[in-house]
Amino acid sequence: MENRLKIALAQIAPVWLDKIATLEKVKKSIQEAADQNCELIVFGEGLVPGYPWWTSITNASAWDDKIQKEIHAHYARNAVQLEKGDLKEIQILARENKIAVYLGIIERPLDRGGHSLYCTLVYINELGEIRSVHRKLRPTYDERLTWSPGDGHGLQVHDLKSFRVGGLNCWENWMPLARTSLYGQGENLHIAVWPGSVRNTELITRMIAQESRSFVVSVGSPMRKSDFLTDTPHLDFILENCPDVLADGGSCIAGPDGKWILEPVINQEGLLIETLDFNRVLEERQNFDAVGHYSRPDVLKLQVDRKRQSSVEFLNQ
Repeated sequence: MENRLKIALAQIAPVWLDKIATLEKVKKSIQEAADQNCELIVFGEGLVPGYPWWTSITNASAWDDKIQKEIHAHYARNAVQLEKGDLKEIQILARENKIAVYLGIIERPLDRGGHSLYCTLVYINELGEIRSVHRKLRPTYDERLTWSPGDGHGLQVHDLKSFRVGGLNCWENWMPLARTSLYGQGENLHIAVWPGSVRNTELITRMIAQESRSFVVSVGSPMRKSDFLTDTPHLDFILENCPDVLADGGSCIAGPDGKWILEPVINQEGLLIETLDFNRVLEERQNFDAVGHYSRPDVLKLQVDRKRQSSVEFLNQ
């Protein structure tokens, strides 16, 4: 049925700062979702290899600090490089099971020199093709100590059965113009990925749904003090001021009327599965459509630059 989409929210913790082990966990979740006939699976922000939790609980802004440099280097070594095929096995699994994937990664892209890190949301379609790589436009507060600002290249939507899906990272979802750039492309299933806390998802998920008259899926990852690996550089230092629970999950789904389909789930790890009915979008767009009949492009219009930024441009090649 083209109008119905079965979706899995993968509320799982990373194997923190271990790219290989976390990708294995991702593959296991994809296979589990496919075995339950899901057609889309969504993972949290920066799941591979994990969110930079140390920045908020250590003196991460200390200048030229050896400890901070060594933790950052460990993070960079475990970041994802798409150009080197780090997600190839995920792509194969998606194709074999005909399931689309939204996956949050920490990316170390070669087109920006191969050393700086970006918080990136990757969309892999049911054919196993990487269709968009969205680098977070503006890292939030202490995230700026380890992540670089992205660009508009990944502000794209994708057809999936009757739906058009698009996604943003964490507090990008608070950026009205970023949301509008997706609405304007016909988005009706909005994916919001988070490091993982109900305090982030419980209000904005329903707000975006009401504003856009779309389904909104928020996915976060639980993270506990016990999830830090023992071989993490300077682990004792990181754990000095670390709470027992850093993130409780908070994954949820709101319908196009802003009401809960799946209320936020906390302190639970695993797959959360729901089936969405596209007809609900058409029903709610009857009285409001932010970029359609309720817009005034003669008065207000958004301009978006989707060029992939690069520090170097080679001419006459």
